[in-house]
Amino acid sequence: MAQSLSNVLIHIIFSTKNRHSWLKDADVRSRLYAYLNGTLTGEGCSPILVGGFVDHLHILCQLSRTVSVADLVKRLKRSSSIWMKDEGGIDKFAWQSGYGAFSIGQSQVEQVKGYISRQEEHHRRISFQDEFRAFLRRYRVQYDERYVWD
Repeated sequence: MAQSLSNVLIHIIFSTKNRHSWLKDADVRSRLYAYLNGTLTGEGCSPILVGGFVDHLHILCQLSRTVSVADLVKRLKRSSSIWMKDEGGIDKFAWQSGYGAFSIGQSQVEQVKGYISRQEEHHRRISFQDEFRAFLRRYRVQYDERYVWD
């Protein structure tokens, strides 16, 4: 029997609407990360690590061969936004419209996991916007600054 196999690793980044600090409560963040891990698993996208800081998320996962990045991010944002309103107690919670998705190789997994794990320390020195611009430059993604932030 023929098989279709893949190991597509993806680093997804997106922020809260207008980079509002809705994720400042560490307990809510931790519960949100657990929720997103479950959502990823439900989508057939094995979670490797979910983390972030007060105004954004980093998701490292193995992309299912049957799910597009756009569909995955749409479902993650939609369900977690509802969760944040219901379970996180933030009635006006919203994610930014856009996102960044960057492919990584198997040899980069530990490095990216370390990076995600150190978000609080990292953001003592750099803003989310500067961090995201650095990713866009590193991955050679052309962008128009007017449309990156919403």
